[in-house]
Amino acid sequence: MNDVALAMRLHHGAVIVADLDASIDWYRSILGFEVERRFEIPGQHTEVAMLKHGDLRVELFDARGSKPAHPDRRDPNSDFRTQGNLHFAFAVADVKAVAAILRERGAEIVWVRDFDFGSNAFIRDNAGNLIEFVEQKDRLDFRTRSTEE
Repeated sequence: MNDVALAMRLHHGAVIVADLDASIDWYRSILGFEVERRFEIPGQHTEVAMLKHGDLRVELFDARGSKPAHPDRRDPNSDFRTQGNLHFAFAVADVKAVAAILRERGAEIVWVRDFDFGSNAFIRDNAGNLIEFVEQKDRLDFRTRSTEE
């Protein structure tokens, strides 16, 4: 089998939210995402927003009548005890610096921790969904970009 045919990278993660406009505002103001497109799924009573931040995308679904996630999904130590998707993670150069910025912007910080394998941080979005930040200074090329680019 040709590995080139299987070359891939993450395109997006998807999250169900209770209030699409509030979630768009949260992802914009806390994490710097912008709306790439917004649309409805015909016949499903579901509105969707694809958000973009550089090459990263997060797709938000607001489905009428959706149920909130189980409370275990809000805690990193119990999240993995329920089958299904857990959370998505972003690689960053400095977890503590990112957590400080996000705290200033009003993000709910779950934890910032150092482990033998490296540092990470978890936050919750406005709907309680977990988002992880993983420190990878030696593996990724992070360049500071102007916010005006």
